[in-house]
Amino acid sequence: MNSLIRSEAVLPDRRRTFEAMIEEFLCSQDVRPSSCATYRREIRAFFSWLDVNKAETLTDEDILRFKRSLDERGLSSLTITNYLVAVRKFFAWTETKGYYPNVAKTIKGAKRTKGFRKDPLTPEQVKGLLAEIDRTTPEGKRDYALVNLFIRTGLRTIEVIRANAGDIRQQGGDALLYIQGKGRDGKDEFVLLTEATLRPIREYLASRKAVKDEEPLFVSLSNRNGGERLSTRSLRRIVKNRLRGIEIEDKRITAHSLRHTAITLSLLGGATIQEAQALARHADINTTLVYAHNINRVANAPERKIDSMLGD
Repeated sequence: MNSLIRSEAVLPDRRRTFEAMIEEFLCSQDVRPSSCATYRREIRAFFSWLDVNKAETLTDEDILRFKRSLDERGLSSLTITNYLVAVRKFFAWTETKGYYPNVAKTIKGAKRTKGFRKDPLTPEQVKGLLAEIDRTTPEGKRDYALVNLFIRTGLRTIEVIRANAGDIRQQGGDALLYIQGKGRDGKDEFVLLTEATLRPIREYLASRKAVKDEEPLFVSLSNRNGGERLSTRSLRRIVKNRLRGIEIEDKRITAHSLRHTAITLSLLGGATIQEAQALARHADINTTLVYAHNINRVANAPERKIDSMLGD
């Protein structure tokens, strides 16, 4: 094995050797198919980086250089950490199998920045955003229902993409949208659709005519893939375009900002931390507490007290 790894001349053989080990590693993991595909992509990215940089050896220094390259690409700390976790898992497995020492065991994930990477909209911006959308066109009906759903329920992008028309169900006189949440295998979580949330969705679905339960809740209207489920990229582009409509062009305000907006508005509206946690479906209440801290920090800013002491 060492002869395959230490010589640049046998780089192709080394790559084939590790490709076989990657597949064996993935077969040994008790994870969902989607997680398996993510591991494969992230581990292959590391070995592709090795090929491009013509690394003659494979040491912990190579892992560190790979980590720096991810940071130079401008990836988020969470994304960088995900790559490193996959690589660490792989080499921990190669060591237990006696294939290759764990050269990644001392490498730590990227430090996460304090707070959130995306900003919420203000209530005034939300009202302006919704008012700007022309609801007389098929595209406007879809985009209004989509943006309004985000803002009033705090759904994640992938949860909206996965939603089907038949996932809207009635229970005790209320409309619920069942969703496949983060890290879930099935649609066993739900959000409440108030009348203000449900009405635009009904108007949009009516414009599509005879929508079947198994069809996507939101679909593309493009000539190339009209009627197909929206992709993550398409959904983000829709939100960005609508934000530009009210002259918001900010890297910190994206489709994910609408989720932050919903959680923030719920707290501003009087929801308890526990109620906001239920809305956001945060596994750790400390994540929800960050929202409350940010609100309280601004509302009770000591900077204002300094001004009052100085009479300014």
